[in-house]
Amino acid sequence: MRVSGASFSDLHCRFEQGFDVFQPEFLMERTTKMDKPLRTVRPNIVQSIRAFRVQDLQEAATELGHHFLYANLASAQSKQDVLDMIAAQYTFPSHFGKNFDALYDCMTDLVHKSGQQPGFIVVLEHIPANVKFDKEAREQLLDIFRDAADYWADRNIPFRCFYSFL
Repeated sequence: MRVSGASFSDLHCRFEQGFDVFQPEFLMERTTKMDKPLRTVRPNIVQSIRAFRVQDLQEAATELGHHFLYANLASAQSKQDVLDMIAAQYTFPSHFGKNFDALYDCMTDLVHKSGQQPGFIVVLEHIPANVKFDKEAREQLLDIFRDAADYWADRNIPFRCFYSFL
């Protein structure tokens, strides 16, 4: 479910066609009623979703003009399932390599090359916790998103990622 912002392939395509990818009014965070759920959350972080509701995060993204990326991984059993589901639900380009390096590239370089970014609220819901997707695989996945948060922090772009385990 992608609610606000364009898909990664849309952004890349619009960039290649020479279009201005974002309108200026969305380039800065606005202080609005949306600020309530995120007021205590650092702008570049990966954290458990715990006290947050997905709908509240989605509304916050809309109010801020940020991209909202949501992946429900409840039916994933393996690393490949997780990567396939993220790629499909985040609408990655068809050439996505379906490995952790390619995931990082899609969350950073590909989007950065599309033009100025307003910010991101990312949700990874129901990350599997089983033998085929063990603790090490879960940590590797979250490390990709931590690295993406650092990448965007270096560019002063908010990137908040929230996750839950199944």
